[in-house]
Amino acid sequence: MDTDWRRDRIGSAHRGENPTLMRRLDVGFAVIGDRQFLPGYSVLLTDDPAVTRLSDLPRPRRLAYLTDTERLAEAVERACARLDPAFRRVNIEILGNTDPYLHAHVWPRYDWEPAGLVRLPVWLYGEEYWRGERHALAPRHDALRAAIGEELDLLADQEAAGPAT
Repeated sequence: MDTDWRRDRIGSAHRGENPTLMRRLDVGFAVIGDRQFLPGYSVLLTDDPAVTRLSDLPRPRRLAYLTDTERLAEAVERACARLDPAFRRVNIEILGNTDPYLHAHVWPRYDWEPAGLVRLPVWLYGEEYWRGERHALAPRHDALRAAIGEELDLLADQEAAGPAT
C-alpha cells in the first residue's frame, strides 16, 4: 500500500493524514504549501477529488469554494503582514495545469523578493526554489502555519457572529 500522502492529498486530508492540513473549510481543505520560498504560501484543495475545474461544481458549491478561497487568502494576508513588515500582498491563482483536481494557490508577495521577480508570476522563480530542502516546508514554518490557522479561526468566528451592528 502506498503511504505517501502526496499521491492522494485530498483523501489524506479527509483521513486526517495530510501533514500540511491547517483547517477544514466549508468545501475544501486549507493546506500550507510544500514549498515555502514565499513564506505563507498556501493552497485550498477541493474536498472532492473528482472535481477538476471550478465549473464542475454546482453554483452554490462553486460560490462556497470561492468564499473559502477568499477566506484563506485573507488569513494568509493577515498572518504574513503581522509576521513580516515587508509583506506586500497576496496573489490568488486557480490553474490546474499539473494536479488534476480543483485547487487555488494563495501566494504571499514580499518587498524582499529579487528585483527581477517581485512583480512577476511566482512560476518564473528558478528551479532551485522548487526543488531540494532549502525551501521545503519544515518545522521552522510552524509559527507561520499556526498564525494562518488562527486567522482562519478568527475569520470563521466573525462570519458565524454575523454582521457587526
